[in-house]
Amino acid sequence: MIFDLPDELSAGEPPEQRGLARDQVRLLVARPGGTEHAHFADLAGFLAPGDLVVVNTSATLAAAVDGTRSDGREVTVHFSTALDDGTWLVEVRPRIDATGPVPDAVAGERIGLAIGVGLTLLAPYRGSDRLWSADVAVEGDVETYLARYGRPITYSYVRDRPPIDAYQTVFARDPGSAEMPSAGRPFTAELVTSLVSAGVGVAPITLHTGVSSLEEGEPPLRERYRVPSSTARLVNLTRASGGRIVAVGTTVTRALETVAHVDGWVAAASGWTDLVLGPRRRARVVDGLITGWHAPGASHLLLLESVAGADLVASAYQEALAEGYLWHEFGDSCLLLPERRRLGVQRAAA
Repeated sequence: MIFDLPDELSAGEPPEQRGLARDQVRLLVARPGGTEHAHFADLAGFLAPGDLVVVNTSATLAAAVDGTRSDGREVTVHFSTALDDGTWLVEVRPRIDATGPVPDAVAGERIGLAIGVGLTLLAPYRGSDRLWSADVAVEGDVETYLARYGRPITYSYVRDRPPIDAYQTVFARDPGSAEMPSAGRPFTAELVTSLVSAGVGVAPITLHTGVSSLEEGEPPLRERYRVPSSTARLVNLTRASGGRIVAVGTTVTRALETVAHVDGWVAAASGWTDLVLGPRRRARVVDGLITGWHAPGASHLLLLESVAGADLVASAYQEALAEGYLWHEFGDSCLLLPERRRLGVQRAAA
């Protein structure tokens, strides 16, 4: 889906700086019968007792660190993902006015970071001309180093530099995301209480996001995830009893769909996912989706369509543009509630 996004619809600061509580951002509810406009704090009123909301417990890293190339040019390194062998997946950008990666990085290049830490580029990641595997020569672990010397990854539409707390959701427990799982940002403890009081369940998964600055049409990165057995049981019980599975964001959708069998039954698992949802792989278990608003051409739009269908997603985006909803991680929200699907034969919940 391609559309024009006016600059004024990019949220340039957290809603708190606009005088709003987190859960007072706008919420567009899109269903086959039409759309409604509300605030995120009204979420419980659009769900039903017996529904299950699944959230992401990944916490956001201060994943941007300034550095200097061997020829003296200043850059910013975005730490994307910790790989199994102890190396990191990184993106290297010019320090000033960066709209993409440096074009001339080479294998073996060393970049100096704060307090004498050195980062060595090893090889392009899976043939990418943007992402590199890199060795980081640091005492202790990289996450601790980032917490002390890094800052959140930001893009040109964000004014100033919000602190790392602005990039954490109320569910954040497990550090590992390069960028915030932003669909969960409008939740507050009070809102979670209102959901539970209304008979709506809440269950966790973990999926650590990589950098989101993908080129148009570029598929999502492999990401590390965990769906615990308690959540798998709750998902299966909810489906068996007729409730809806409502994913908070594309990260939750990707994790749940990674462990979903063709009949919608899910099993606990952990590891890496390279699942790409879209026309060739429709959602099997997720019945509804809470999401922010994604940029034109983003691969996330195909994921939304895999859950809600292209027509419902298109109508929601048209309405959001017409009504001046705000985009990106500090913007407004959408609840997509398509017609229910049941694929295959429901197994007995385990």
